[in-house]
This record gives sequence, structure tokens and C-alpha cells, in this order.
Amino acid sequence: MQVDLHNMLSTRKLVISDANITGTIPVDIGDCVSLQFIDLSSNSLVGTIPASIGKLQYLEDLILNSNQLTGRIPVEISNCTRLKNLLLFDNRLAGYIPPELGKLSSLKVLRAGGNKDIIGKIPDELGDCSNLAVLGLADTRISGSLPVSLGKLSKLQSLSIYTTMLSGEIPPDLGNCSELVDLFLYENRLSGSIPPEIGKLHKLEQLLLWQNSLVGAIPEEIGNCTSLKMIDISLNSLSGTIPVSIGDLFQLEEFMISDNNFSGSIPSNLSNATSLMQLQLDTNQISGLIPPELGSLPKLTVFFAWQNQLEGSIPSTLASCSNLQALDLSHNSLTGSIPPGLFQLRNLTKLLLISNDISGALPPEIGNCSSLVRLRLGNNRIAGTIPKEIGGLGILNFLDLSSNRLSGPVPDEIGNCTELQMIDLSNNTLQGPLPNSLSSLTGLQVLEASTNQFTGQIPASLGRLVSLNKLILSRNSFSGSIPLSLGLSSSLQLLDLSSNGLTGSIPMELGRIETLEIALNLSSNGLTGPIPPQLSALTRLSILDLSHNKLEGHLSPLAGLDNLVSLNISYNNFTGYLPDNKLFRQLSPTDLAGNQGLCSSIRDSCFLKDVDRAGMPRNENDLRRSRKLKLALALLITLTVAMVIMGTIAIIRARRTIRDDDDSELGDSWPWQFTPFQKLNFSIDQVLKCLVDTNIIGKGCSGVVYRADMDNGEVIAVKKLWPNAMAAVNGCNDEKCGVRDSFSTEVKTLGSIRHKNIVRFLGCCWNRSTRLLMYDYMPNGSLVAGSYGYIAPDGLHVVDWVRQKRGGIEVLDPSLLSRPASEIEEMMQALGIALLCVNSSPDERPNMKDVAAMLKEIKHEREEYAKVDVLVKGSPAPGNQENKRSGGVPATSSSNPGGTQNLYPKSNNSSFSAFSLLYSSSSNSKTGFK
Repeated sequence: MQVDLHNMLSTRKLVISDANITGTIPVDIGDCVSLQFIDLSSNSLVGTIPASIGKLQYLEDLILNSNQLTGRIPVEISNCTRLKNLLLFDNRLAGYIPPELGKLSSLKVLRAGGNKDIIGKIPDELGDCSNLAVLGLADTRISGSLPVSLGKLSKLQSLSIYTTMLSGEIPPDLGNCSELVDLFLYENRLSGSIPPEIGKLHKLEQLLLWQNSLVGAIPEEIGNCTSLKMIDISLNSLSGTIPVSIGDLFQLEEFMISDNNFSGSIPSNLSNATSLMQLQLDTNQISGLIPPELGSLPKLTVFFAWQNQLEGSIPSTLASCSNLQALDLSHNSLTGSIPPGLFQLRNLTKLLLISNDISGALPPEIGNCSSLVRLRLGNNRIAGTIPKEIGGLGILNFLDLSSNRLSGPVPDEIGNCTELQMIDLSNNTLQGPLPNSLSSLTGLQVLEASTNQFTGQIPASLGRLVSLNKLILSRNSFSGSIPLSLGLSSSLQLLDLSSNGLTGSIPMELGRIETLEIALNLSSNGLTGPIPPQLSALTRLSILDLSHNKLEGHLSPLAGLDNLVSLNISYNNFTGYLPDNKLFRQLSPTDLAGNQGLCSSIRDSCFLKDVDRAGMPRNENDLRRSRKLKLALALLITLTVAMVIMGTIAIIRARRTIRDDDDSELGDSWPWQFTPFQKLNFSIDQVLKCLVDTNIIGKGCSGVVYRADMDNGEVIAVKKLWPNAMAAVNGCNDEKCGVRDSFSTEVKTLGSIRHKNIVRFLGCCWNRSTRLLMYDYMPNGSLVAGSYGYIAPDGLHVVDWVRQKRGGIEVLDPSLLSRPASEIEEMMQALGIALLCVNSSPDERPNMKDVAAMLKEIKHEREEYAKVDVLVKGSPAPGNQENKRSGGVPATSSSNPGGTQNLYPKSNNSSFSAFSLLYSSSSNSKTGFK
């Protein structure tokens, strides 16, 4: 920032906002003693805030937000006794909030949010800022409890301290802030109950307390807050019933209590809140009937009550909510039929009634709801046929009618739903052939029609669906041959045609589907002939099931499918020898059974590498020669190994003698090897000198971390791995750890990834006994727990390098702490696998077998939503419900039928994720200010 301040000594106002200026704020700005107004916001300023600003006795406005300023908030600002507005948000400031700011009795606005390195408690002295109207400290690392002294701020209108590390209870004294309009305390660690004193805030309009650890009931006094427009207390552990007094909030627009433990019934007097637009009651224990009176809410756009214990029928009066856009009543015990009037709603885009006990038929009025994007009615008792009027749903994207009692044919008119991306008709009694009109659905990605009574041939026109990635037609009565045109489905990842009456040979065209990586299941048909050699091109395939057919010939086309995790070729007519690879040597006998001419014993003679293309072994002389050669090689290897072991023992004894004479803590008699990942200006000798107890700054689960001051003035952090972290290097008898070297994995992972929450990895050094990792040192005042860290290579946790008081573990995202421990562990395990899969070196990435083995170790405790993940993503993802919050972004409520087991490994395709954002509740957007 180049400004000639000598010519501005009498200037009262300095405004250079949103001008992309760079550099630092001049230190001599304090000489401009007449300045009353400074606005340097929305630039690229760096450096610290000059302490000389404290000399500006007339300064009323200091606006420095949205820059890249670092350092602490200067204590000297407290000398600016006329200061009214102090805006420092969205910088890189660190350290504590100076208690001296409490001297600023004229201060009206204090906003320092968005500075992620601001730490410590909120000073009690801020309660002395008697004119304070706005206090914003959101998105920082503020910790501790809310000061009781804030209750003295009688003029406070907005309190915005969300996404921080606040803990403790909400002080009842806040009820004294009679001017309070906005109270934003979401995404913290607040505990205790909601104080009844909240009812004294008659001007309160927005109460956002979601994602904390609050308990107890909603106080009945909340009905006294007659100005309330928004209540969001989702994602807590609140209980009790919904207070009847909520019906007295006539201006209420959004009422969201999802993910709690509320019970009782839905108060019918909620209908008095005629301004209500969003009503989210999902994931609680609410019972009883849905009040018909809710139909008198003319502005209602979103009504979520899924995963409760509601019963009775769906009120037909909901058809009067003309503005209704999303209705999700899934996972309840609702009965009766679907009110036809719901399909007269011109704005309804989402109707989800999954997993209830709804019966009756689909009304022909369904075609009138042309605004529908998602229709999910799976796992009910809906009977009758699919009405041809369904063709009127021109923008329908997701159709789920699975697990019902539907019969009859699929109407040709379904081809008019040209925006369809997913169709699930499984587990019904649908009959007849699949309509050729399905080929009109050019955007279709998933077609699931298993377990029905479809007959005829599989339409060859399905090959035109170039976007199709999952085709599941198993357990039907399809006949004829497999269409050759399926080879044109260039996006297909999963093809399941099992348990039908298909005949003929396996088309060689299937070998052209390079994307076929999840599964190819052709089992339980009447297929004949050999395995086409072209199938050897399916090198990405994970699951192959050809069992219970009449296939014949040899298995050499399968020899190169190294990515296979599961293979079943039982009960065919295969002959010859088994390919000599790891998969075939590990196959269960049941996967090979029923092939009379197949050499399937465990003898080595069944595994021949030299099987020619015709599948014939070499002659007997060649076999004898091969066995003699193997025996000679085995003897030679045994002798070599014995010599190496004896030599190693001798060397170890010699070095142990040397080590015993070495007084160094690190056993530095062994030579050090050093690998830098950045340009470094220090040596390993300088690092080793600093590894003393007085320099320890913290201990984690895998090592101890030292502060190391280099000769050139640079400060770094050095992590010395615990001995058990090197088990894989020094010899590990545990089969689970035998192939993983945590040191090398950590080096490779951290040396290749970049993330805002991961400090810069400088390099590593090691010798025979010690492993050291070097990182940037991140000064953070008193170094509170979790001030910096990195994702551990095992993916199970995030290492805390600062203090032991948190048990050596710190989660980078504070919002994760409100989740169950099992869910956190599961997410971190999946993250660890993901980190391995994105290694910068392709050779270091695990293959599909390794990934599958690791995934088997993860316990999926919530299987209720498994089916849609099988169809859309390929495997269940715990907690990945469409209506759950993710990353602070509101998601759509959408429930999925349960009970279906996971059949296939996870696919990378997630085509429907965009629709999880179709309906946003303000509860999880970043409502508020910093």
C-alpha cells in the first residue's frame, strides 16, 4: 500500500475499499491524528495491524475486513475511545481477543469472525461495551463458555458466534438483552438446556442453535417471542414434546427440529402460524396422526416428517397447501392410500413416502403433477398397475416404485419422461416385456427391474442408452440371447442379468465395455459355449459370476483379470487347468464346484502358467524338467536365505556393541538418510540437537513432536515416531500390519497432498532405529489443543500435536464432534482408504482387491439406506441420507427403502447428488455474519 501520509495529516476520512491494493498498512498511519474514518476493506493487504492506530483519538470507524492481515488484534486499539465500528472479519488474524476492548464504551459493532486462528475465551470485559449492538466472532477457534457478562448488553441486537468451539451452557442472562433480534450459536459444543429466559426476548426473530449438544425440552416460554420468524434447533439431543405455545408464533416462517429425540404428537395449532414455509420434524420419535389442520398453511413449501412414528392416513387437506414443493413422510407407519389431490399441486417437485404401509393404487391424477422431479414410493403395499398417465411427468428425474405389489406391464408412455436418470421397479409382480420406449430416456443412468415377472427378450434398444451405468434385470423370466448391442453401452459399470432364462453364448461385444468395473453377473441362465477371449479386456472388473450355466472350454480368458475380487464359475462344463494367479489360488472350492472336467484340486499341477492359448498343458518331459528346476531353485534360495540370516545376525551383534557405547537419545551411530520435500536451509545435525525433552510441544498416538529452532532463525516441528509406528519396518508378526510401513505411507501421502488443514510437509530423515518427520511450525499463542495437525496416514484420526489433554486426538472439523463416535470412526476409516487411492504415484495406489479388503473392515451400522446406495453409488454409505446435513450445506430430505443387502462394491458415480441440494433449509446454510 503506497500512500503519502505526510500530505494527509489533516484528513478525516481514508477510504480505499475493494481496490485490490496490496502491501502492508503503513506504520505511520498513526500520525494522521485527524482521521475519523478508515475503510481499507476488500483488498489484498498483508502484514499486521499497526499498533500506531491507537494514537488516532478521533477514530470512529476502523474497517479492515476481507484482507489477508495477520498477527494479533493490537491492544492499542482500546485507546481509540471514540471507536464505534471495528470490522476485522475475514482476515488471517490470530491470538486472543484483547480484554482491553472492553474500554470502548462507544463501540457499537465488533466483527472479527472468519479469522480461523483467533483463539481463547470471549473476554468478560466485552460486557462493559454498553453500546454494543453487533458482536460477530463466527468461524474462529473461540472456545470456553459464553460470558455471563454479555447479559449486560442491553442494546445488543445481533449475537453471531457460530462454527466455533464454544462449550458450556447458554447463560440465562441473555434474556436481559431485550433488543436482541438475531441469535446465531449453531455448530458449536454448547450443552445444557435452552434457558426459559429466552422467552423474554420479545424482539427475537432468528434463533439458530442447530448442531450442538443441547438437552432437555423446548421451554414453553418460547411462545412469548412473538417476533420469531425462524427457529432451528436441529441436530441436538433435545427431548420432550413440541410446546403448544409454538402455535402462538404467528410470524413464524421456519420451524426445524430435525435429528433430536422429541416425542408426542404434532400440535394441531401449528396451523395458526399462517406464515410457516418450512416445517422440518424428521428423525425424532413423534407419534400420532398428522393434523389435518396443517392443510390451512397457505405458504407451506417444505414439510419433512420422515423417520418418526406417525400413523393414520395422509390428510387429504395437504392438497390445499398450494405452495407445497417438497413432502417427505417416509419411514413411518402411515396407512391408507395416497390422496389423489396431492398430484394436483402445481409446485410439488418431491414426493417421498418410502417405507410406510400405504396401500391402494396409483391414481391416474399422477400425470397432472407435471412439476414432479422425484417420486419415491418404495417399500409400501401399493397395488394395481402403473398408470399410463405417468408419461405426463416430463421433468421427472428419479422414479422409485420398488418393493410394492404392482402388476401388469410397464406402460410405453414412460418413454415420455425424458429427464429420467433413475428407475427402480424391483420387487414387484410386473409382467410382460420391457417397453422399447425406454430407449428414449437418453439420460438414464440406472435401470433396476429385478425380481419381477418380465418376459420376452431383453430389448436390444437398451444399447442406445450411452449414459446407462447400472442395468439390473435379475430374477425375471427373460428369454432369448443377450443383446449384442449392450456392448455399445460405453458407460456401463454394472450388468446383472442373472436368474433368467437366457440362452446362447456370451457376446464377445461385452468385452468392449471398458467401464465395466463393478460387476458382471450372468449366473443361473442357460448360456452355452466358451468364455469369449474378448472378456480378458475387462481388466477393471471386480465381480464376475458365471455360475449355473452350461458354459464350456478353458479359463485362460480370465487369467489377466487381476482386479477381480469375487469370481464364481461353479456348475458349468469347464475343463482344463486353472490360471496360475493369486485369485484362483484363493478361490473357495464352492466357486469351482460342478465342473467335472476342470482340474480344481489344490495341487500345484492344477495351476500352470504355461497353458497355451488352447488351454493345453506341456508334455510330460517338460513337466518333469519344470519340477526339477523348481526343486533346484528352492534349494538355492534356501541356502541363500540361510547365509543372509547368519550374516545379518553378525552385523546386528556388531552394531549393538557400538550402540551400547553411544549415549545419544536417538542411537545416532547408524548413518542418517535425509529426503527434503521443500528447499531447506538447515541440516539434519541442527534438527537432532533440538530433540530434547524441553522442546516437546505435544504427543500424539503415533509419535512425539518437538519444536526445533534452526540456526537461520527458522522454526519447524519435528515428529519422532513411536517405536510401534515402525513395526512394519522392523518386523511385524501381525498379519494385519505386515505389509504396511506407516512411515513410508505417511511420507508418500503427506508429500503429495495439499489441504488447508494440513501443514506443509518439509521432509523426512531416518536411520536404522529412528524415523523423523519435519513440518512447518505453526505458532498459535499458547498452543491450545488442536491448533494444528494433519490427517494421519491410517485415516483413523487426526493427530493432535499440541497437548495430551485431549487424549492425543483432535478432529479438524469441530462439527464432527457432535456425531456418534462410531460414525466419526467410520468416516475417518473411509478417508484413510480414499487417501491411499489418490496417491500421486499410480503404482502406490491399492488395487480393487485391496480396497475391498479394507472396506470389509469398516462396520456399516446403519443399513437402513443401503438400497439406494447400491443403485446410485454401488454400496451403502452410513449416514449418507439425502436429507442429512453435510459440510454446513442444507440437504434435501429423501429417504430410502431398507432391508436390501449390499451386493456390489462402491462405484464412483453419484449422478443424483445434485438433487440433494434442491431444497435448502436455512438451518444449515451459513446464516448470519462474522
